[in-house]
Amino acid sequence: MDHPNTLLNGHGRPGATALYDSSNVLNVSREGRIASIVAGSLMAGSALGRFRHHPFGSLCRLMAGGYLLYRGLSGNCPLSAMIEERRNRHTRSVNIRTSLVIRKPREEVYSNWRQLGNLPLFMQHLERVEEKDSTHSHWVANGPGGVGTVEWEAEIVKEEPGHLLGWRSVPQSMIATAGRVTFEETPEGHTSVEVMITYRPPAGHVGSGLAWLLNAAFERMVEEDIQRFKAYLETGEVMMEAP
Repeated sequence: MDHPNTLLNGHGRPGATALYDSSNVLNVSREGRIASIVAGSLMAGSALGRFRHHPFGSLCRLMAGGYLLYRGLSGNCPLSAMIEERRNRHTRSVNIRTSLVIRKPREEVYSNWRQLGNLPLFMQHLERVEEKDSTHSHWVANGPGGVGTVEWEAEIVKEEPGHLLGWRSVPQSMIATAGRVTFEETPEGHTSVEVMITYRPPAGHVGSGLAWLLNAAFERMVEEDIQRFKAYLETGEVMMEAP
């Protein structure tokens, strides 16, 4: 299925744009994006029409309209992000970055990772992943030693079949998480995989059952899960956790 690159899709909702796909922060709902695009377009058009007679006021309206258009096209509201950042300034995140070589062809490695529903087979920090459609899924993760669970909705925001897969949680999710995996063929015909994953609990939730997300044990568990993925593909067997 081709990824739409229009402002509004066939259901009257904002479709993905290059600006939206490249946005590092997604904090505006689909309804909010529609309202911003419409209001920004009207405000910018009005400003241009009155610019000759009211240059200062029109410039202010044009700037406001441009901000609303950016907000709608990118799905990112910098003002909201700034407020949220102040609220979350004491909430750190877990950033996991690792690379490895898997002795299997690139297309096979990509295909196995792309089947999101199979990830919990070898990733012990994942209880289940339910694919809703080609880009949206529901994730449930476990804490170290089975302490606590967390759930979120995610969407694939960038996909280059056989080469790259990028995803992130949707707004209002229980946690903010994002990730990217790249797949490159080595001269030996194997696959070099680079994985980057970020987890961050929302402000005010660290002390209420989600503190394990920031535990070094959780970070190690995710890194070990990635190694299990490698072992699973190379041997066909799931590497069990040592007692």
